[in-house]
Amino acid sequence: MFLKIDDAEHPVGQYPGVSDDEALAYFARKFDDVLAQIVLMEQRVSSKAPSTDMQKTVNHLREQLAEKNMVGDIRAAEARLDELSGHIAELERTEKAEHEAVRTAELAAREAIVAEAEAIAGADPSQVQWKTSSARMNELFESWKTAQKSGIRLGRSNEEGLWKRFRAARTVFDRHRRAYFSQLDSNNAAAKSAKEKLISEAEALSTSTEWGYAAGEYRRLMDEWKASPRASRKDDDALWARFRAAQDAFFSARQAANDEIDQEYSANLTVKEALLEEANAILPVKDIAAAKKQLQSIQDRWEEAGKVPRADMGRIEAGLRRVEDAVRQAEDEKWQRSNPETKARTNSALSQLEAAIAGLKDDLATAEKAGDQRKIKAAREALEARQAWLDQLQRSASELS
Repeated sequence: MFLKIDDAEHPVGQYPGVSDDEALAYFARKFDDVLAQIVLMEQRVSSKAPSTDMQKTVNHLREQLAEKNMVGDIRAAEARLDELSGHIAELERTEKAEHEAVRTAELAAREAIVAEAEAIAGADPSQVQWKTSSARMNELFESWKTAQKSGIRLGRSNEEGLWKRFRAARTVFDRHRRAYFSQLDSNNAAAKSAKEKLISEAEALSTSTEWGYAAGEYRRLMDEWKASPRASRKDDDALWARFRAAQDAFFSARQAANDEIDQEYSANLTVKEALLEEANAILPVKDIAAAKKQLQSIQDRWEEAGKVPRADMGRIEAGLRRVEDAVRQAEDEKWQRSNPETKARTNSALSQLEAAIAGLKDDLATAEKAGDQRKIKAAREALEARQAWLDQLQRSASELS
């Protein structure tokens, strides 16, 4: 069997024992098989299937055609392979560009993971929210593992460089976290120890019956408690409960004692309420001597009556002080009126004013006689002013007499 290509004949092969048509059909089928593979390749290229091994397949088919051991339009098939080769090359370029874009995006994503990890690791340990930051660092690590497992390869140098940076960031973060919590544990222990000491003092005072002293000590302990650093929330709440319990025990006991005393003093209050009514009857003071005598009697019985409940002490004492102040004021006013020095000063002023008024009257008479209106007016005004002062002093003098 021969194949004619470009006006040249090429021996295809022999198929003995069959007819010419059967032999031709056999060698034609071999060409059809190659052609079928070409069609399949064209369909794959058209559908933009992955180009992996496509060129290798085209070369293999080209080699089969070059053997010329089949019957068919070899040149047409080779032309189709040439065209396929060009399409595959274009497909490979497209795939390469897409691959580079994906690789660039993947590299940027990995860079972002590393950059965020480094930012977290570089934060001031005293300002870090450790729970949130630790959770985020774990999320970044999981993202890294997922990218390593299913993401596109970035090249050994890129991946090793990024991993070293990421690992270093995690190492720094873990070191800072351990140092922070170690210091926190130390601070908590110191705060707990300081507050345990305050609690011991508070508990020792809880049974004291020196009410004033112990209450002052509790105020001091409370100030120190507020100034002390906080322990961990759990410890601090438990410590506060113990401190507060000691306080409550003391103040409850003090309140119970005060209530008992108030109950005892309630009878004294009844007596002093009656004495206060008696004292108020002195007012207003008319007879100072009688008022002082009556007030002294009330004061003596007041002292004998004893203490009253604390809630009424201020009110009841203030009521008696008002009466005492009124009697004292009345006595002071009487003394001022009878004071010899005051009388002497008043009499001297009266004499001086009377002499001045007499002189002004003479001046007025002289001015009237001369008909000098200006002097008349001035003398009258001066005389009226001195007369008003004289009237005032005479009233004062009558009150002192």
